[in-house]
Amino acid sequence: MQEKGKLNNNTLVTTIMSNLGLNKFAKENNLILKQTQVGDRYVLEEMLKNGYNLGGEQSGHIIMLDYNPTGDGILTSLMLIQILLEKNVSFSELCDIINIYPQILLNAKVNNNKKRDYQTDIDIQKMIKDLENEFLNEGRVVIRPSGTEPLIRVMIEGEDQEYIAKKAKKMVEVIEQRLK
Repeated sequence: MQEKGKLNNNTLVTTIMSNLGLNKFAKENNLILKQTQVGDRYVLEEMLKNGYNLGGEQSGHIIMLDYNPTGDGILTSLMLIQILLEKNVSFSELCDIINIYPQILLNAKVNNNKKRDYQTDIDIQKMIKDLENEFLNEGRVVIRPSGTEPLIRVMIEGEDQEYIAKKAKKMVEVIEQRLK
């Protein structure tokens, strides 16, 4: 869409859970990336509010407002096939344009009344800051409360899957200890 001049405001709308590889791809290709809370409803809200026409979640909910106001797997598949045919490339070649970083997503079980307390807990915030500083833009830490369960979702993203899995597990342990 960008190449054809059909990407409104040269902007893609995603959630905070979108892969760091997409963020880097956007920056390298002069795309503006707007990120919202998790949920395609927030993506759609941002798109409608600002006149954007492409957005989605990494779960596969892709919204193309020029065609449909909701995520549509069949439409997304057809658009992908059109790109493959126009560019005369294989799907794997198309996938190679973005370096996808491993992500680990774990849940910390907490007291439902305390699931937002991670934002003010000094020890948890220090762990987050220390890890973010260690990554130096080569990884991310996303902590967010579940909207429906007594859980805090811990997502850590980086180049070394084994390392980020270890860090995510430790973060979950600390959150569960501090927010019982």
